[in-house]
Amino acid sequence: MSTRYEPESDFLKAIVAEEVPLSGSEWADANLRQLIAMTQDADPSNRDWATFLLAQEAVDGSEVREALLCAAEDADEVVRGEAVLGIALRDVPLALPLVQQGLRGKSVVIPMLEAAALCAHPSLIAGLRIWAEPSDEPHADQLAAVALAACEGAAEGS
Repeated sequence: MSTRYEPESDFLKAIVAEEVPLSGSEWADANLRQLIAMTQDADPSNRDWATFLLAQEAVDGSEVREALLCAAEDADEVVRGEAVLGIALRDVPLALPLVQQGLRGKSVVIPMLEAAALCAHPSLIAGLRIWAEPSDEPHADQLAAVALAACEGAAEGS
């Protein structure tokens, strides 16, 4: 039986369970500020989950973008990937150099491949070709192929 990967924080668990709102009231605004703060938490699972949740939240603004940009420099590659995906969902030109940098690493995480597909920029083609090769991670291979196709399509259209 596998164990579920969860954050240490009860607050983050409550967000995952959809028990804590992040928009629509003063209390929700305070929750959003707490979520933003947790993207810098000392606990890696909390940083990962907080960044993931913030990235996926349909809220935008300077505080959100600043938190995601800061998390895009995190020591943990998963946190970085989640942050870059969140940026790409909001602002492709802002995300593009972060994706370019992320694809140059020794490994690449799935959120970075998803961000690459959203950016769909010809400058990502060379970096994606490496990750689109068959590996022992078929899901990642498929996402890399989708991102590569999106970037090649953008190159043909320009």
